[in-house]
Amino acid sequence: MASNKVLLVDGMALLFRGFFATSFRGNFMYTSKGVPTNGVYQFLRYLMDSVQKFEPTHVICCWDMGSKTFRTELFAGYKANRDEPPKELIPQFDLVKEVVEAFNMPNIGLENFEADDCIGTLAHAYSLENEVTVLTGDQDLLQLVKENIRIAIMRKGQGNYEVFDQDNFYEKKGLSPKQIIDLKGLMGDSSDNYPGVKGIGEKTAIKLLQEYETIDDLLNNIEKLPKGVQAKINANLDMLHLSRSLAEIKCDVPISCSLDTSEWNVNLETATNKLNELEFKNIDRWFATS
Repeated sequence: MASNKVLLVDGMALLFRGFFATSFRGNFMYTSKGVPTNGVYQFLRYLMDSVQKFEPTHVICCWDMGSKTFRTELFAGYKANRDEPPKELIPQFDLVKEVVEAFNMPNIGLENFEADDCIGTLAHAYSLENEVTVLTGDQDLLQLVKENIRIAIMRKGQGNYEVFDQDNFYEKKGLSPKQIIDLKGLMGDSSDNYPGVKGIGEKTAIKLLQEYETIDDLLNNIEKLPKGVQAKINANLDMLHLSRSLAEIKCDVPISCSLDTSEWNVNLETATNKLNELEFKNIDRWFATS
């Protein structure tokens, strides 16, 4: 029986979501020193809501460490479609980590890898003896679902999550978690800016994987496929393999985080001081659930 309940937080997903949820109204929540805090404030709302919902014993926050990673080495176009972050968001990258630290949570990240790889590695390690929930807005992480790992995708509105686990995954997606990697190899990912096989969309890709299970088996049986699909795959073989490599989350990156350092145990004084510094109002309500 899994003993601890570990919550792994996709920090950037929460910060960006929180920032854009409020910035479109021009509400940047400047402090008296002129520092914008809207993304941090919303990040904290999402975080505390998820703690209330999932009741973790341990919480760890994972971060991207810059835009250059092994994936951009593999493919220069990877995420090249992303705009520069808005100027009001930039100071909040460091600020949010200070808040995480003030709440006694480890900040985890590794140069050359994405937060997803850190989450994958830690989830894999912890799942051997603990229940792991990953909090994100990002479908990419669905491939990590297995025994003792579930993915909670944030949906529209406060406190709404769609939870994917071993039991409901096939019913929701029509594929197994591992097949999500091959799915992205075939159809690409427009938000990460890699194309997969040109002309193959999600429906066709799912159908092919339901029949042949993996890209390798698909290629071994390529002569059985409709001529049009054969032609598309043959014309894009290199990009198919590259897209699959880009889609796969690494679960063996050189990081670790002892659960001893990540118990959910907020020091009210430290956390309150930090929130006062940011001039947040009604601070007491943050701690009603901690």
